[in-house]
Amino acid sequence: MLATSTHQWFKSSYSGGSGTECVECTHTGDGALIRDSKNQNGSSVAVRREAWLAFTLAVRDGKMLQL
Repeated sequence: MLATSTHQWFKSSYSGGSGTECVECTHTGDGALIRDSKNQNGSSVAVRREAWLAFTLAVRDGKMLQL
């Protein structure tokens, strides 16, 4: 899915400060789109609302898998 310019993209607060690890997200009617901020014209990943909510709650609560 290609991201359109009508979306209000924002950078993740978990992105690295060096500018090399930036992720941008935007909310849609069905969930969210995620893309690499260094490749804004590239493709994005669509995530359904339920999955996006589960992911963001897990990040907030510190329940993400540590690799």
